[in-house]
Amino acid sequence: MAPRHPVEGTSSLWQVTCDMPSFAPLTQDIETDVCIVGAGLVGLTAALRLVRAGKRVVVLDSQQPGRGNTGRTTAHLSSVIDDRFSELARVWGLEAARKAWESHATAIDCIEAITRDEDIACDFQRCDGYLWLAPDQDPDILRQELETVHGFGWHGVQAMDEDPVFRRPCLRFPDQAQFHPLKYLAGLCAALKRSGAAIFGDTRVENVEGGEEVVITTEQGRRVRSKAAIIATCSPICDRFAIHSKQASYTTYAIGLRVPAGVVPTGLYWDTIDPYHYVRLQPGSDGEGDVLIVGGEDHKTGQADDGERRFAALEAWTRERVPAAQERLYQWSGQVFETLDGLAHIGPDPEGAANVYIATGDSGMGMTHSTIAAMMLSSQICDGESEWSQLYDPRRKPIKAGGEFLRENANVAAQYADWLRPGEVRSIDEVAPGSGAILRSGLHRVAVYREESGEIHACSAACPHLLGSVTWNHLEKTWDCPCHGSRFDRLGEVIAGPARSGLRVLDPRTLR
Repeated sequence: MAPRHPVEGTSSLWQVTCDMPSFAPLTQDIETDVCIVGAGLVGLTAALRLVRAGKRVVVLDSQQPGRGNTGRTTAHLSSVIDDRFSELARVWGLEAARKAWESHATAIDCIEAITRDEDIACDFQRCDGYLWLAPDQDPDILRQELETVHGFGWHGVQAMDEDPVFRRPCLRFPDQAQFHPLKYLAGLCAALKRSGAAIFGDTRVENVEGGEEVVITTEQGRRVRSKAAIIATCSPICDRFAIHSKQASYTTYAIGLRVPAGVVPTGLYWDTIDPYHYVRLQPGSDGEGDVLIVGGEDHKTGQADDGERRFAALEAWTRERVPAAQERLYQWSGQVFETLDGLAHIGPDPEGAANVYIATGDSGMGMTHSTIAAMMLSSQICDGESEWSQLYDPRRKPIKAGGEFLRENANVAAQYADWLRPGEVRSIDEVAPGSGAILRSGLHRVAVYREESGEIHACSAACPHLLGSVTWNHLEKTWDCPCHGSRFDRLGEVIAGPARSGLRVLDPRTLR
């Protein structure tokens, strides 16, 4: 069954080149050992590990596997954290930096092992990674990073005069990897189906009640009772305050350009600017060359609406540096949840719901952080512990990152001033076909969408999470909350948390 109102706009290379399986919705109450909410990389990897450990597992997803951020990544498998080890060492010390590297490297090994053991054809390939110095950047960036990784024992990293593509001074990181994330996810689905795990699609969760028995209630009123639950929804829907003040939602953009086969060496490439560019190659399958994937141009979710300009900027940046780049084949956007210290939040629900676990805060490392979360949470549920629990504890307070905490929360607070501003249009007649806009109606702000046919849809602009005022995203035809990153389709139905329900539907006739 397809989602009632699928997201319009863009499709990733992965979504176009992989047919994902679909699953029927949950139609009855059920009991299990572990209930997992979210059928992305965290949820399905954790499900496989738990099934292998002898647990009964049920997976619920509000849409279908692969429809979330797992299908909108660029699929770098890196043990090199985005916010740099030198910064992590400043905040938490050298041993924490070592454990972060160890956990991400182990995650890559885990993906490789699952690919091999389950015979998943997902284009997994080991390669080198390169952090290269952008023009006008301080060379000390590379020097400090090299000193840090050598300091905690990763001696395989080396400084080079130039990387293979951009011909800039760089650090080379061995033993990185890449893969096709949706082919991998489809393989996980097949493995879980063989194992007897239950996956239910189009099943939205409305409430999570922790305790000795965890009770998950769906939008249709069905209940799943379990001994433990993992909330793997990218941004946790079981938490209103504790996590969302410690991480921020960003929108990032990616394009795929055709390049002649063999022109760009396989590898992962990042530059040193902020926001940075990230680049990799996906081998072609049509005999007409490879696909060069380039990402970047990040901004806070809901705080910009110029996606086409950002795609154009990525393309211009790439053509200047890779003259062999040909036509743009793909373009897409995704969400990144940045934490204060660059490490994910993985572990028991910080708001105290017993036997409920969360995984969030990918910080640009979605594929490896997801796998780390699956390894950690399955171990905690089965054995009560994980060697990286303290490092990723959702309750941690990185005091040395206090300035970032203040900046991000001041940014969130500023968004509530939208409620005092006039609407973008004065009447619904000004809303263009196929577009949305904010209209003020008395004290209220209304999210108005006009179909190509002319039909009008109206919703309250108040995000159900913490009442931020949503903004229109022309690229994806969604309503995005600029406070904590909730997203809604053009008709107001929730497609990404932390909101658990859609925008309140209004009668457009009352707006005339």
